[in-house]
Amino acid sequence: MSSPTSGGRDRLPRPFYAVWASVTVSGIGDGMRLVALPLLTAGLTDDARQVTLVALAGQLPWLLLSLASGALSDRFERRRILCLVDVARAAVMAGLALLTFVDGLSIPVLAGVAFLLGCGQTLYNGAWSGIVPAVVPPEGLTRANARLQVSPLLAGPMLGTPVGAVLFAVTPVLPLTVDAVSYACSAGLILLVAGSARARPEEGVPTRRSLRADVLQGLKWLWGHRLLRELCAVAAVGNLVVVGLMSVLVLYARRTLGLEGPGYAVLMVAYAVGGIAGVPLAPLLEARIGARRVLRIGMPATALLCAGIGSARSVLVAAVLIAVYGAVGLAWNVTAVSLRQSEVPEGLLGRVSMSFQMTNMCAGALGTLLAGLAYQGIGPRAPFLAGAVLLCLCGVCFRRPRAGAPAEAAAAVPTYR
Repeated sequence: MSSPTSGGRDRLPRPFYAVWASVTVSGIGDGMRLVALPLLTAGLTDDARQVTLVALAGQLPWLLLSLASGALSDRFERRRILCLVDVARAAVMAGLALLTFVDGLSIPVLAGVAFLLGCGQTLYNGAWSGIVPAVVPPEGLTRANARLQVSPLLAGPMLGTPVGAVLFAVTPVLPLTVDAVSYACSAGLILLVAGSARARPEEGVPTRRSLRADVLQGLKWLWGHRLLRELCAVAAVGNLVVVGLMSVLVLYARRTLGLEGPGYAVLMVAYAVGGIAGVPLAPLLEARIGARRVLRIGMPATALLCAGIGSARSVLVAAVLIAVYGAVGLAWNVTAVSLRQSEVPEGLLGRVSMSFQMTNMCAGALGTLLAGLAYQGIGPRAPFLAGAVLLCLCGVCFRRPRAGAPAEAAAAVPTYR
């Protein structure tokens, strides 16, 4: 798909709005499912091991399918992948709603649904990572990614989750049905994106190769690109810290700040509101100081915020710092994604993007474990202070790339254009 031009200086191309609407509609359903699925699980068992089994089943596909999904998105038409995945997820959620209605639920059923939805999300993300640069010109990537990053915050935690909780109280079938409908609508919206989003093979590059060869090509390219290799490592550490801190925040809020359930929800809303504030912040900072400087400054800034949250003595101070952390974090993520999309060749974008995401997911899982150990073994403020140290070290280690590094990386292996 050729890069369309914008009709105005600040207006993104028309196909982007179909993609944006699709992500937003799907996010509303995701927010409902994120509250409904744990509630369904808790209604069947009080065994924490079985509850975590369902959660783990949803995360497992990221370890199993991330690299393969990136390779598939570089082989096939990405718009078609997005549509087919959403249709399949709509069918899975409709089946879950039916089983809920006839009292046919069990822990294995819920774990199986979580696994299938996780597979769908992994395949969806692989194709989604390549479709944005296909419909948005390079100068609009930061604005487009800022809007796409904030949509899940608005549609999920701030709209879908509370509405899903209310609908679940009426009857558990309702949020599941709405989620199924949201996937179907998302599939229809993707069909409105005109043209083709298939990566075009370059002359002299074999079009029929094994999936393993495709995956290895993407990994080799990423390893040969110094800037993106370092960015991947820094992003992984950042995700390790933020996921770890979020996993113990509910305990920190209750035991250290004296907040119960509603108070903890206020902190989560503060984080989401801060993320929304980061939408205009990302393109503004990139225009003023450049993308790479934003990425270098972002790490020590989040380190200071992390230390501040861990040292906060009042709820108000903690909420403000968490909101600022959300804003800086979203601005950093948007800038990182836009830089990656501009650096990676079209035919490798799915594989490189999913390599990033798999690394981040693994780091996040490790962060949850380490934060729990630090909280329990050292004290409630330990995870925040340790996270600040890690982020500060990342800021020091994230250096300016050598001149010619991207060209060397691109020449290291054949690529698609």
